[in-house]
Amino acid sequence: MINFEKDIVTVRPKIITDTIQKLPNYVGISEVTAGAKGISMNMVVIPAGAKAEPHYHDGFETAIYLLKGKVETFYGKNLEKSITNIEGDFIFIPEGVPHQPKNLSNSEAAIAIVSRNDPNEQESVQVYNLASNSMDQTP
Repeated sequence: MINFEKDIVTVRPKIITDTIQKLPNYVGISEVTAGAKGISMNMVVIPAGAKAEPHYHDGFETAIYLLKGKVETFYGKNLEKSITNIEGDFIFIPEGVPHQPKNLSNSEAAIAIVSRNDPNEQESVQVYNLASNSMDQTP
């Protein structure tokens, strides 16, 4: 279907947004910024030696492209599994999988482009409570 009524939207984020994951996030495409209906795309920075809060995305998939750095992501029940990714890797996280990325460098930030099939980017983020090994529905 061709649509001549809509415009292309450009977003140039200049402000860091705080997230439930506790990582600096530059919101790019979302429902709020661009009127997206089924996708969000952001730039996430993991500072040197830092890690995200353990979390999962309720009902939404995540696709990541690691632009810079080396990141180990702990995932699964009790975050017992792990995978290490380097710049240039594409990463897929299925919906509902608890995970916690950690920057393996103590001197340089890791930078990633993150997309979800969720236009409200932070709405589906839920804290994963390791102490009770449960999915906490209140961030």
